[in-house]
Amino acid sequence: MISLVKAAVGGLTGICRAHGHQGPLHSHLKVLAAGLKTVNIPPDYSDVILPDKPKLKFVNKVPDLKKARKEMKKLRDIRGPATDGNAFSNGQYAIVAMGGGYLHWGHIEMIRLTINRKMDPQTTFAHWRVRSPYKPVTRKGLGQRMGGGKGAIDHYVTPVRYGRLIVELGGKVELGEVEHILIEVAKKLPFPAKVMSREGLAALHKEQADMEQNNQNPWTFKQIAHGNMLGIRKVLSPHDLHNHGRFAGKFHLPGRV
Repeated sequence: MISLVKAAVGGLTGICRAHGHQGPLHSHLKVLAAGLKTVNIPPDYSDVILPDKPKLKFVNKVPDLKKARKEMKKLRDIRGPATDGNAFSNGQYAIVAMGGGYLHWGHIEMIRLTINRKMDPQTTFAHWRVRSPYKPVTRKGLGQRMGGGKGAIDHYVTPVRYGRLIVELGGKVELGEVEHILIEVAKKLPFPAKVMSREGLAALHKEQADMEQNNQNPWTFKQIAHGNMLGIRKVLSPHDLHNHGRFAGKFHLPGRV
């Protein structure tokens, strides 16, 4: 049948060319042939068990303490890589911090409201991977003179380091179905964050390991600091020596080996 249609179209086109006509038949005539369409096999979610309460829980604004104690800034809480909460537990997708910073209660409430309103609780679940605000931040009132001791506690925050998972999502969904929700949340956080899956996080760790293993430059930060070249140890902190220069304060340097 297709061969007959092609022959007829070829004959009409030849007649048009012989008589010098360049009409719509010559320019817009197309032959459509049917074909088979390949569709990917959907993933199997038979082993996924949804919890009874799939939505994010409400987080207290102030910790439940008998007596509130003031603390110093302790910038080491946001410097360097995260030592816990840097791997998936039972979810499939998460928001991963790519730098250090502090989460206020307003940020946590924004995450909770955005995800709970836009996710489907019939097929998706979410749970926290960070603690509720527990670190006190003090502040003095406006117009006060210097001195007089440390100010009163104003609010509480949650310190976050590089590589820490903020919130996890899972269930009978693919990344494309929840990625736009997580991207919207990640853009509003006070530090750089990225949406990753289990495979994406494993690929990130593998890429860093390959960079260290296949590095051809012998003058790495670790070798320079260990050899004290040009007396560099005078200007390096213990934090730089411990992390081999991969972090500048709360910022991560991805190209540093």
